[in-house]
Amino acid sequence: MNLDKHLVGTTLQPYHAQISARDISNYAAAVEDTNPAYFDDEKKEGILSPPMMAVAVTWPVLSRLDKFIDSEDFPTEVLMTQVHYTEHLVLHRPMRPGDHLSIHGRIKALLPHRAGTHALIRLEAKDAAGLPVFTETIGAMLRGVSCREAAIDGELSQVPEYDGKADILWTSDIPISPERPYVYDGCTGIEFPIHTSPAFARMVGLPGVILQGTATLAYAVRELVNQEAGRDPERVAEIACRFSGMVRPGTDIKVCCTGKKKQANHTDVFFEVLNENGEKAIRNGYMKIKTKEIK
Repeated sequence: MNLDKHLVGTTLQPYHAQISARDISNYAAAVEDTNPAYFDDEKKEGILSPPMMAVAVTWPVLSRLDKFIDSEDFPTEVLMTQVHYTEHLVLHRPMRPGDHLSIHGRIKALLPHRAGTHALIRLEAKDAAGLPVFTETIGAMLRGVSCREAAIDGELSQVPEYDGKADILWTSDIPISPERPYVYDGCTGIEFPIHTSPAFARMVGLPGVILQGTATLAYAVRELVNQEAGRDPERVAEIACRFSGMVRPGTDIKVCCTGKKKQANHTDVFFEVLNENGEKAIRNGYMKIKTKEIK
């Protein structure tokens, strides 16, 4: 099947979400993140969301794209071929309990790839005052689906690239328990049967259930917040990566900080995640950490 470039710019029907304290603490618990920022509601400023929680907020849209794509021309059958390929989050501010979010999206780009078509979907979340909360650009690889030429709606966000010249700065080994995909599914609402049904996973050619890619990324973000941002999630301004390998429950992953570059008002931090076989489950990892203000 071939996708026509005129599909770029197609909008999604709006989606509305309300954020609760339970949503926040559940997402943190899903990846064993004990940072008090997500739990201690006795603080005057209250709790705030983990940086990666945005993916749980947009999942109802992304998991039902066929219902949200506002076009009769879009061949929704191609959605059956998609796998999560890239993730890019720009965090304008953390979510807090009581936030009412309006999420609007569109197909941002269709890019030819040797495996098919790299489709980029841009989702903008704003609060009740119309102020931006987060922007997510998710990349889906449509396997076996072609597009004749690249088509982009506006400009694509550019993520700094690491030159790879320095040694690994630090690593963190994290055990992934056998029940972790089920806990992540239940706590976040991000459900798909390859993560919770061994029978379905094997039916589609997998060796068994695998950990959700966003969970692997959330574990990496947890370690980066703790070790590079002084356990302050409000300093995280941007996260990006490419998913490139599987993580099996009951194994360990290794988060590797591969480099840092200090800028005027922030630090660019680069990372990757290795699975039990030393293969890159996440590559081209990037986090933008704002410099802490001195009060």
